[in-house]
Amino acid sequence: MGRGPSIEGRKNAEDARRGKIFTKLIREITIAARNGGDPSTNARLRMGVDKALSANMSKDTIERAIKRGSGADGADNMQELRYEGYGPAGVALIIDCMTDNPVRTVADVRHALSKNGGNLGTSGSVAFQFARTGELVVDTGADGAEDRVLEVALEAGADDVQSEAGSSTVLCAPDQFEAVKQALAAAGFAPIRADVVMRPGTRVAVSGEAAETLVDLLEWLEELDDVQEVYHNAALPAA
Repeated sequence: MGRGPSIEGRKNAEDARRGKIFTKLIREITIAARNGGDPSTNARLRMGVDKALSANMSKDTIERAIKRGSGADGADNMQELRYEGYGPAGVALIIDCMTDNPVRTVADVRHALSKNGGNLGTSGSVAFQFARTGELVVDTGADGAEDRVLEVALEAGADDVQSEAGSSTVLCAPDQFEAVKQALAAAGFAPIRADVVMRPGTRVAVSGEAAETLVDLLEWLEELDDVQEVYHNAALPAA
């Protein structure tokens, strides 16, 4: 009779996943800190610090990343790179990376795409299908919560609120992100997820084998050490 993963095995897998998340958050903070090490005057840094604290990263680790990025703790040679491409069924992909070795990174990204029915595109080939958007997801399962979130979000400068299945997604311009987030928190709606993302204007329905291959591709890309975020315009069937 087969045995499931041991407790130790599960813990090791969880530690590895947590370590990968921390690595990506540290890179984000380090690069954001190049434009100033004070989160109160650097919106991108403030967002990175908030995400790190939500992931239970220690303040010491966050401070070290800020010092490294702001030049107070030695040079940092990380670069930001954005790749655009296509997945199975012509799905548009934006792959944001942070790396100290662009040659390795582009080879890894190209390999992942070619093994899963995709290919790299030229700069600008798919970016026009996406817009940089503040996206905050809040729990609105309680009675009256959807109406209250709609009211608070629009009052704070949000552009739209989309609600379904007990949660609401608040959309706003990036420069309104912090104000909307604070207004929601003040009204008792701490976001489950809050970030500035590349959001597609429309989504393409993908199903069957193409959907399975796309999910494999997205998982492969997200596992790459140099990949920070992957955005796509697919509407995948619910799991």
